[in-house]
Amino acid sequence: MSADESLALARIVATAIDDKKGTEIMIIPVGEVLGITEFFVVSSGSNPRQVGAICDAVLEMVRTETGRSPLRSEGAREQQWVLIDYGDVVVHVFADETRRFYEIERLYKDVVPVVWHPPTGMVDRNG
Repeated sequence: MSADESLALARIVATAIDDKKGTEIMIIPVGEVLGITEFFVVSSGSNPRQVGAICDAVLEMVRTETGRSPLRSEGAREQQWVLIDYGDVVVHVFADETRRFYEIERLYKDVVPVVWHPPTGMVDRNG
């Protein structure tokens, strides 16, 4: 996958999460730091049921928009921290309390997140 294709996938994921009212959605370009994936998409759901709904929406939207299925997925049963691995994009959906405990984005605090969704009333000039 090209960097543009990976970013497009990350934005599809973020949109699916936003559609299900996920919160604190971040696209973190970790490719230069990790070398095994290009982007992390990190988000929260208020409870395990919402985490499950978010993950279902991600799987469905990615399949519909790109025809892709994840390489693997973990944590779906517990719905506290679900990881969906597309290879070039890894999705982390946390229950709020679990996200506060692990603070995964703190590990990448020196990496500037991608602006994926413009604030209301603004135009995203990055595509």
